[in-house]
Amino acid sequence: MGDEQRVPYDQLLREARERFDTGKDFTVAVEEEFALLEAESLDMVNRYEDVVAAAEGLPVRDSLAGELIASEIEIKTGRVESFVDVPATIAERRDQLVALVEPLGLVLGATGSHPWASWKDQRIIDTPHYRRNDEILRYVVWKNNTFGFHAHVGVQGADRAIRVTSAMRNWLPELLALSASSPFAESVNTGLHSARTQIFTRFFPRCGVPDAFDSWADYERYVRFLYETRSIDEHTQLWWSVRPHLAFPTVEIRICDAQPDLGESQALAALCVSLVARVARALDDGEPIVHQPHRLIEENMWRAIRYGLSGELIDLEHGEVLPARARIERLLEWVAPVASEIGASEWLRVPEQNAAERQIARFAEGSGLAEIYGDLVVRPSRVA
Repeated sequence: MGDEQRVPYDQLLREARERFDTGKDFTVAVEEEFALLEAESLDMVNRYEDVVAAAEGLPVRDSLAGELIASEIEIKTGRVESFVDVPATIAERRDQLVALVEPLGLVLGATGSHPWASWKDQRIIDTPHYRRNDEILRYVVWKNNTFGFHAHVGVQGADRAIRVTSAMRNWLPELLALSASSPFAESVNTGLHSARTQIFTRFFPRCGVPDAFDSWADYERYVRFLYETRSIDEHTQLWWSVRPHLAFPTVEIRICDAQPDLGESQALAALCVSLVARVARALDDGEPIVHQPHRLIEENMWRAIRYGLSGELIDLEHGEVLPARARIERLLEWVAPVASEIGASEWLRVPEQNAAERQIARFAEGSGLAEIYGDLVVRPSRVA
């Protein structure tokens, strides 16, 4: 179970607030989730424990984590003090993981969903945390064979972190549209650009777009309510697409699909960190950021799930409908000054096609799912 099983939740909340208040701005940690695949068939295989055993005694061991099912593994950059070092760290971690799994006859899948694997064939890993999730969620958690990209960004000040989290809700659809990589699932072309988001955020409780909170006290009242009503027994059971992380003084962005392409993973990290930094700067300077209503953000979320970077998004401030690429290009312009300050500028870009668009185009040309997926397995960055 989580730390809160060893300490009362009131102590957990007090210590979390202290960590935020004494934290540091714009530190970064990136977490990437990968499918473990049999090298020839590209089928998902329950080999997590084998990978961990192979990592014992190696530097990469501390960067590995289990993530629900035994056919999945997460690798973490760990806390990086400045964004300048993040792109190289992402590449290094990917190389370490590829080197670890190759001798085991495995390769790594990094799209938001596996094109044909059945959830019925996947095994929940045997840890107290995931056994508890299995007990609570049952079918909901069994179906969640999805793979994401998470970015933790340090924000100093508990009240400030809550305000940044609330403001970040507005741009979750843009981040999803840019990162969409999962058009295929359960052996079909789903017609979506992010089947992962539909599976995860529409299935799990306390998931997707959170409410806006005005202060730490406002947020803490809600978390206390959940504990006191026995709705949760771990703080990680708030599975929102953006959340303040109580174990770290970070705002965690969780909306993005996994990225098969290293360069696009690095670019996505750059945008996530730059956006958090730009929002924090706006709040510091008194620049107004409207908390858009949940129902309107959800309109854009559906557009991002269904059409991704190929579709349109609504400028909720002006009621204007724009191509998703244009919305994201405007976002890049808005974050540009702060991106320059933190060393992220050179990494910000919108690709001609993102991972979902490339897969959909190849499917339309007649390529099969195995052929398309096979070209997306993660390879060492030194030869990518």
